[in-house]
Amino acid sequence: MGYRVGVDIGGTFADFCAFDEDSGAIATVKVLSTPATPGQEVIEGLNQLRTRFGIAPGDITWFTHGTTVGINSIIQRKGIRLALFTTENFVDVLELARLKQPDPYHLMSRRPEPLVTRDRVMGIAERILADGRVDTPLRRESVEAAVARARAMGCEGIVLAFLHSYRNPAHEIDCAAMIGEIAPELEVYASHRIRPIIREYERTSTAVLHSYVQAPVAAYLTSLEAALAEIGVGARAMITKSNGGVMTAELGKTQCIDMLLSGTAAGVMGAAYVAREAGLPRVLSLDIGGTSADVAIIMGGEPGFGSAEVVGDFPVYVPTVSVTSIGEGGGSVASLDDMGLLAVGPESAGSTPGPACYGRGGERATITDAFAVLGYIGHGKLGYDMVGIDRKAARLAVGALAGPLRRSVEEAAEGIIEIAVSGMYREVSKLASRQGIDIADFALLAFGGAGPMMACLLARELAISTVVVPRTPGVLSALGGLTSDAKNDFVATAYVLLSREAMPEIRATVDALAADALAWIREQGFLAAAELRPSAEMRYRGQSFEIEIALKDEWVTSGDVAAIAAAFHAEHRRLYGHADEAAPIQIIQLNMVVLGATPKPRLAPPPAATGEAVPSGTVEVYLDGALRSVPLYRRDALAPGHTFESPAIVAQDDTTTCVPPGFSVAVDPHGNLVIARKG
Repeated sequence: MGYRVGVDIGGTFADFCAFDEDSGAIATVKVLSTPATPGQEVIEGLNQLRTRFGIAPGDITWFTHGTTVGINSIIQRKGIRLALFTTENFVDVLELARLKQPDPYHLMSRRPEPLVTRDRVMGIAERILADGRVDTPLRRESVEAAVARARAMGCEGIVLAFLHSYRNPAHEIDCAAMIGEIAPELEVYASHRIRPIIREYERTSTAVLHSYVQAPVAAYLTSLEAALAEIGVGARAMITKSNGGVMTAELGKTQCIDMLLSGTAAGVMGAAYVAREAGLPRVLSLDIGGTSADVAIIMGGEPGFGSAEVVGDFPVYVPTVSVTSIGEGGGSVASLDDMGLLAVGPESAGSTPGPACYGRGGERATITDAFAVLGYIGHGKLGYDMVGIDRKAARLAVGALAGPLRRSVEEAAEGIIEIAVSGMYREVSKLASRQGIDIADFALLAFGGAGPMMACLLARELAISTVVVPRTPGVLSALGGLTSDAKNDFVATAYVLLSREAMPEIRATVDALAADALAWIREQGFLAAAELRPSAEMRYRGQSFEIEIALKDEWVTSGDVAAIAAAFHAEHRRLYGHADEAAPIQIIQLNMVVLGATPKPRLAPPPAATGEAVPSGTVEVYLDGALRSVPLYRRDALAPGHTFESPAIVAQDDTTTCVPPGFSVAVDPHGNLVIARKG
């Protein structure tokens, strides 16, 4: 046996979690991210595991990795230079998008400039109709002229997104072959191969995002594999995916669209794992890192899933764990706006230079600096001794804002945190309204480097009664990668009325998706543990949006139209409060999810407490407008059965938990801190 290692790279730190397959113990470290040299932090972290815990690279039997290379390439606009070939007269697809303003309350708001600007979008003489019939044959001379323009403009790749290629991809296939003959040096990306979905903008946008980052992602993964091999890691590298699963790094080089949100998804999967272990039925996960704060709803130990998440400024239409960005991270910068009012974010200090209190050259106040000024942190080094806390530097940074505000440094620091919490409150309330849930019924599960610092403050505003902090909250995303199965999603457009006459076509499509899914899981090496989950995107005829309905195998094989219709009516009634059982139903899209179970870590429970929880000392904290002396507990000295009252601070290697007045704390059998609001 050996060690299963999960890695997650964030904006400030790279997190490592190593699970001992023999003892069930875990070892965790953090190192600073190296955005200028992606991948270097992985090698540094593995060296730290060897130095601190004696975990040699050759002892690693499983390696999962969440990377931000793809999403950073989009945010920073550092992908390859692309041309986009569309059907003639449909060249404005990216500019038109869905004709929605980014901010409906700001009349001057503008949609972001597309990754492929209008001058590099070229119409091709061809046309396929919605039923798949050819209206206008593909003209080679049109392709030749467009390729010549793309070459002249210095394009490195060409995206093909022809009308109705989801139904009949023949023209995209033929055009790709022509380009290969005319300009073999150009990469060609066909939308039907990336995500063959029905809507034109959604398919085109997804194809462009994939094509834009494919080269840098492939280069990064190639370098990562070489570096791992060089230092002696024999396990093949697995990459966490946006849908909460994993795939091989080799496959990730060509399916990079599926890993754009891998780190965020891994955090939610880690939170779901903790929720299942602790028996928490309804959980709102709160992941606050260095640059952002994200939440997800977890019901019965399982997260929700969606297919239209935003990456940078652009929507991507692939299955993802449903995560909502609700605010700023610990490195978010505080400033004064044009009106002289205090504002927080969205700019982040990142890892370089980082918050002022890190002593790495940062001079602008951040949320972390505000916590340092108030005395919550600074009672030891953070991030496994990677950074120390310079409270004097934090006071100087926050003081630069306090003067113009005519407030004390402590008042300004508390104002920074209150603004951040109020923004999170607003976004969580909006999420609860959209989902139709009472957020007070949920436990708030806090993780990430800054999540436990802010969780109780947010819970007070949301009237949430329970906050849960896992044993290793600062590296939970890395642990999440170790809990994920091999997983992939396959899709085919159907666009048929649900009827007995259509069932042979539906059955044939489901069978074809199943064959593709089994071929994929065989390639990944998990065929023996494969599970197939078919579903259908359905709507009443005339509606604009679909509902995903899980399909039972017997419904499809027997052609049980009534059972499929009943499932759709029931879900429509649950979501919208009504159903029209006499209305015709359309199946727009058929989906197939394939899962290959991976060995899951079973963490050894910590030994129970043998006495009272004893603080290591007291610290002075400015809290709720007053200076208070509060007990400081060390997390490694707390054990199941320990209890204590607030206010208190709990310090550990990867984060700090702040417990304001009005809460009591208990350690559950799994080692989680369960913080209950009084009254």
